[in-house]
Amino acid sequence: MNFDLSEDDAALQDSVARWVQQRYPFDARRKLAAQAPGFSAAHWREMAELGWLALPFDEAHGGLGGGPLATALMLEQLGKGLVLEPYLPNLLLFGRLLQRAAAPHQALLPALIEGRLQGALAWQERHSRHELADVQTTLRPAGAGLVLDGEKVLVANGAAAEQLVVSARSAGGRFDTAGLSLVRIDATAPGVERTPLQLMDGQWVAHFRFRNVAVAPEQLLCAPGEGFALLQQTVHEAMLALCAEAFGVMQLLQASTLEYVKTRNQFGVTIGSFQALQHRLVDMYTALEQTRALLVRAVCSAEDRSADALRDLLALKVMVGKAGRLIGGEAVQMHGGMGMTDELVVGHGMKRLMVIDTSFGNAEVQRARFAALPA
Repeated sequence: MNFDLSEDDAALQDSVARWVQQRYPFDARRKLAAQAPGFSAAHWREMAELGWLALPFDEAHGGLGGGPLATALMLEQLGKGLVLEPYLPNLLLFGRLLQRAAAPHQALLPALIEGRLQGALAWQERHSRHELADVQTTLRPAGAGLVLDGEKVLVANGAAAEQLVVSARSAGGRFDTAGLSLVRIDATAPGVERTPLQLMDGQWVAHFRFRNVAVAPEQLLCAPGEGFALLQQTVHEAMLALCAEAFGVMQLLQASTLEYVKTRNQFGVTIGSFQALQHRLVDMYTALEQTRALLVRAVCSAEDRSADALRDLLALKVMVGKAGRLIGGEAVQMHGGMGMTDELVVGHGMKRLMVIDTSFGNAEVQRARFAALPA
């Protein structure tokens, strides 16, 4: 099999890598993360001008029609720079749901592509434990319309979002996949209460409380109660992109650690000459390459729409959690006490890998899902 990138894919990878190197120094990232919404509006406009915001969307909607490979290449490079701009929550979750929805919602895609709109997917609840169908937020009839009640937590890009797609139960029991609806609302609509907060990796999210929020029938993304398949497909795509970002973060930590042990002197020699540390560096490299191999496999399966695509995705997510803990922990330990300081990039990278592991379910959750798949 030929794993060489096409000319277009190689150009995309190189352009994103150059932008991250030139426009995203670590000190600038720390300043951006210090206050909500936690990213640069100027950077977001640049990404729009470069055409990157159009990448995930079909050409029929003004996009570039980039598939899983192009998206993975983008997220890998953004991961190397620990980029804070909300590419995944705004475009790959909120935006891709709009593209799959009815025509009125697709009318918002040009605003997303041009960088004029910020959106978010609100799906997770305090009790849900990463289960998409575990929804207690309700959507009930009220006169000629509907009413939304409930709470969503840890909404990625929630601090900046102007529009939300919310999963809500309109029929069925708590865990039923049938009866789950998706509705788009204004984040500042009457009855919507937002509480921004910052995660340990510097990303800003928000909790939302919905109290008798009026919803018109045309705000539904699909037929009432039929939103689960749409939600699941979009989340699986986002999980693959998130794993590509994690791979980029792992490369950053591995390269930073290797450079450090080559220059840090102890007892008159560089610590990289110590055999015990060399063995640990090999373990880091092995974990990185195992992640690379599974990422390539999962991307190829997604590109080909293989029957093994979900199996490969879950295996990759397990490896990302396992390898992320190893690489992040070793990077911090080999940098010594300063590895956990706010002034050094490795601590931030380790925290980002920890948050990625928990997103959509950590390695243990994904391992159980993998084991439950039919043989």
